Amino acid sequence: MPDPIVPKGIARVTLETVAAPEQILFVLQPNLSMLAFTSAVETLRIANQLTGQNLYSWAPLSEDGSNVRCSNGIEIGVERAIGDTSQGASIFVCSGVEPEKATSTRVSNWCRQQWRLGRTVGGLCTGAYTLAKAGILADRTFTLHWENIPAFREHFPDLDPVEQLYAIDDRILTCGGGSAATDLFLKLIYDRHGPELARAVLNMCLHSVQRSETDRQQSSTAASIGSRNTKLVSIISYFKDHLEDSISLDDITKELGISRRQLERLFRTHLNTTPKRYLQEMRLQHARILLGETNMAVVDVAIACGYESAGNFSKRFREAFGISPHKFSSGHG
Repeated sequence: MPDPIVPKGIARVTLETVAAPEQILFVLQPNLSMLAFTSAVETLRIANQLTGQNLYSWAPLSEDGSNVRCSNGIEIGVERAIGDTSQGASIFVCSGVEPEKATSTRVSNWCRQQWRLGRTVGGLCTGAYTLAKAGILADRTFTLHWENIPAFREHFPDLDPVEQLYAIDDRILTCGGGSAATDLFLKLIYDRHGPELARAVLNMCLHSVQRSETDRQQSSTAASIGSRNTKLVSIISYFKDHLEDSISLDDITKELGISRRQLERLFRTHLNTTPKRYLQEMRLQHARILLGETNMAVVDVAIACGYESAGNFSKRFREAFGISPHKFSSGHG
């Protein structure tokens, strides 16, 4: 058990003395998101500081006890390798970019064992990959970073992550990473120690509002495009939901009751582009994610992104990113 970490500070919240700290173990994987990890740890640290108590203890672990390098290149020291845990401990797998490569059989087997021992097991950012390999996500509500959800669904077609900030389903706790880790741990503090401490921690984190579990990770379509034009938002939402289908702009205009000229004007006025170009950019960005995070063949990615031929897809991909999809895929495989 590490030494208690109870920093001194001016702000104070009076809380009934706890008998023992709640133990949180963070399993760090190569290329983890440092933001997600530190957002979680700092939330716990501030809770200790505000109360002057050792409410929480935490320890970073790794598969073999070696230090782990984050996706930003910074190396984090760990206390020990994965192994035996105490009753009541909670385990969070901290992952990040290229989660498929970072996830190991040993860690996923260990997580499954911890789950069977009655521990709470969670995932930060893309930690859900390890939990999926552990076989403990079936029929569970869970999430991971929105950018990795399409590739995750290709890897685990029987699992369906939700695109929300965090998810709590019995002893499975997951979040989308980044500052969503703060929201998840604020919720845990609220449930364990009440609203006064949770509000005080939120203020210390300069977190303007405690977001709810079901809040979306990404900005709404209207916010992301900087327009609340309902017809434009509807069109783009339709694009998102039908990237792999053959999309007829004429059918869309009929459904919305507007002319083709009005459709073109909407995109030109609000986005300075054309509907076809906007749709193609969406499809190519989706393809980039699939090529970078799955082992899908280029031809399969082309089909999944609405291209009728791999040749046309390869040409458009090279034009957009300056590299062929084959080379891009091999560089991330």
